[in-house]
Amino acid sequence: MPKITFMGAGSTVFAKNVLGDCLVTPALRESEFALYDIDDDRLKQSEAMLNNINKNTGGHGTIKAYTDRRAALKEADYVVNAIQVGGYEPSTVIDFEVPKKYGLRQTIGDTLGIGGIFRSLRTIPVLFDFARDMEELCPDALFLNYTNPMPILTGALLRYTDVKTVGLCHSVQGCASGLLKGLGMSDNNIQWKIAGINHMGWLLEITRDGVDLYPEIKRRALERETPHNDMVRYEMMRQFGYYVTESSEHNAEYLPYFIKDKYPELIERFNIPLDEYPRRCVNQIAKWDNMKKELVENKDLSHERTHEYGSFIMEAMETDVPFKIGGSVMNTGLIPNLPSEACVEVACLVDRSGVTPCYVGNLPEQLAALNRTNINVHLLTIEAAVTKKKEHIYHAAMLDPHTSAELSLDDIRAMCDDLIDAHGDMLPKFK
Repeated sequence: MPKITFMGAGSTVFAKNVLGDCLVTPALRESEFALYDIDDDRLKQSEAMLNNINKNTGGHGTIKAYTDRRAALKEADYVVNAIQVGGYEPSTVIDFEVPKKYGLRQTIGDTLGIGGIFRSLRTIPVLFDFARDMEELCPDALFLNYTNPMPILTGALLRYTDVKTVGLCHSVQGCASGLLKGLGMSDNNIQWKIAGINHMGWLLEITRDGVDLYPEIKRRALERETPHNDMVRYEMMRQFGYYVTESSEHNAEYLPYFIKDKYPELIERFNIPLDEYPRRCVNQIAKWDNMKKELVENKDLSHERTHEYGSFIMEAMETDVPFKIGGSVMNTGLIPNLPSEACVEVACLVDRSGVTPCYVGNLPEQLAALNRTNINVHLLTIEAAVTKKKEHIYHAAMLDPHTSAELSLDDIRAMCDDLIDAHGDMLPKFK
């Protein structure tokens, strides 16, 4: 049976979702589950949680916790990555508070924008360390990356290492159903097609029994009572013609149109939750003691399979029964009007041969243009991480849609310098 290694296993809730799914999947339940984290307390808590699930689902699996990264990776068949370098404190706080001094506000800060850039710069060196170990210890393993910024980290691994990598995000499989339910429409018997980049994928088609649902979707979206949590996505659909995969609070900071100091009324008009991610972090930390009782100390803990792609990918590879996912992969001609160096999100077929991306063709040009504004930041952030040249950090920030819409070039440069200083040893040395 396979060895499934989970990097960042101290993420107890997410470890429950992905590895709990494996423990209730017959083709995977007898696996060795190797847990690795640098936080020993959280590692032990996740180990206890998974042991409870394992015991209550037949005791088929073997759960092992590792503080030695190389031992955890040795002879792994699948490596799931869910690390967060720097945590909420100090790094996320720095990502939000330093830009705020320049008048630059964010909502989530984990995929694009100045927060996404610096999260990438902290994380890429760690993932390259993982990759070097994997190239030696488990060269045939599949690396399932769940860590954001998804297209930057996955793209860096695919371009600069030999590790087989796919980026995974649950925004794809919930997009169409979430849109319809928000509009009071049934999601029964629907067919949909999504492609683009992670967190800015586009719902290119949505039909039921061959009938295009977009006209009715757009009519209902215009009539929906406000405020609600999907207003940025509805506005983008109204202006550009298509619905985007990731939430409004995310997309508000991927674009130059919504978070604007000159037009503060837009925040209320589009119901944009500034500083949303730090608020979630604080709330999650405050609730952990109660969550720990339910997840770690509950000897009767059970699990039902979630919609996360991880276990379905591994099951398809183990059984050779094909399964379709939405994955982040290199753009090997899959979307011709996006750059070949880009990491794109497309449908992929998974079977024993691995993850095979599906050809999409050109996106509608306005959608490709929006994607390219984000891809510019992806590519320059990777360039900064690989070359260690500070100039490319500035370039990435200067080309970021939200940052460049708010700040002058001089302020962007100064803000980046302040962020580099504030992060200290959390970042490599740039020249």
